[in-house]
Amino acid sequence: MSLLTGKCVLVTGGAGFIGSSLCHDLLEHDNEVVCLDNFSTGRKENIKELRDNPRFRLIEGDIREVEVCKKAVKGIDVVLHQAALGSVPRSIADPATTNAVNINGFLNMIIAARDAGIKRFVYASSSSVYGDSAELPKVEDRTGKVLSPYAITKLVNEEYARIFGSLYGMETMGLRYFNVFGRRQDPEGPYAAVIPKFTQLFMKHEPPVINGDGSNSRDFTYIDNVVLANNLAATTEIPAALNQAYNVACGDSVNLNEMTIMLRSYLAAYDISIANVEPTHGPNRPGDIPHSMASVGKAVRLLGYQPQVLFQEGLKRAVEWYVDNL
Repeated sequence: MSLLTGKCVLVTGGAGFIGSSLCHDLLEHDNEVVCLDNFSTGRKENIKELRDNPRFRLIEGDIREVEVCKKAVKGIDVVLHQAALGSVPRSIADPATTNAVNINGFLNMIIAARDAGIKRFVYASSSSVYGDSAELPKVEDRTGKVLSPYAITKLVNEEYARIFGSLYGMETMGLRYFNVFGRRQDPEGPYAAVIPKFTQLFMKHEPPVINGDGSNSRDFTYIDNVVLANNLAATTEIPAALNQAYNVACGDSVNLNEMTIMLRSYLAAYDISIANVEPTHGPNRPGDIPHSMASVGKAVRLLGYQPQVLFQEGLKRAVEWYVDNL
């Protein structure tokens, strides 16, 4: 398997959930890592144990500032661009800031990378680009009308990346993440993802609220699969694999009711009283895709990707981490 090693890698959003996992992995494989983060959603504790590593450098700054981006790309071999304002509900509440970070910030970073002569630019896209397409599984070249400002920003990122590949000879690789979860994912705040949020509520013996009737389904993807996909995208030498967008997922799905029952049972192994906490139901969230399941055939074929951790095992690992850290 090809893995990044012996490179100087910039991870934007490197103190976030996904970014910090990439930073940890890259350092384990003898890379130098520059972490750029403004800590609007990233957490200093995510990279606390990395701060004393001589091969790790933190730049505290914002991708909306051009000079910060120029500073961050100096001496870099590969960019793993994870910095973004996530969350569909957040984008509906504040589309202007989501646009400024996810589109203007993305453009600042890819221009800075181009001007610094960096060829390989791997960036986080999202399954939200599939919008109202009812087709399952989701296939990369068939999308619908997007349903939120957040989804618009990710679609624009993909178009900018495509253009930078064709006009400037860059090697851009978009990774459409499907509901990533796992260690270090923040359960706090109004825009927390469902698995860490429900985990924290169960551990407090408080009932989680499932949006809608619970039939909405997701291709929940454990963090180790995302780390693998970034490594593969950053190192592939196959010409046909370049300047493409790929689904990063497990190629399976579970509905919210099933996920909640499974999560409760795993947590009850540590605290039996959690088995008695009953979830409740609320309204559907605006902008949510009803069903999401990926075809990973393109990533398998062109990147050699195979999901390493399937949902149930990933959920067990996530529960174990939260029990030890919350």
